Amino acid sequence: MLDTFITSRVRRKIIVVYAKYPDFKTHVRGLAKLIKEDAGNIQRELKRLEKIGFLMSERQSNTKVYHTNKNFPIFKELQSIVLKSQRASQTRRQQL
Repeated sequence: MLDTFITSRVRRKIIVVYAKYPDFKTHVRGLAKLIKEDAGNIQRELKRLEKIGFLMSERQSNTKVYHTNKNFPIFKELQSIVLKSQRASQTRRQQL
């Protein structure tokens, strides 16, 4: 269901991770391993999400670590949509 609104597969996966786990912090390669996507594509999407304010980053040594901006204006709504979408997917799978 969420794929209808967020057409980029990589962006959708990133948003799901950070909306579902708002305290999660990771670097590009760690996220690439988690969601099994190319680090280059992830880095591009992380920059876009940081530019609009959904994510924030900080330097730790020579690594850039990303985390959710809980003060993002529509964070709670987006989080709610993600969680509802996840529940709907689980319900559909159980019915099959």
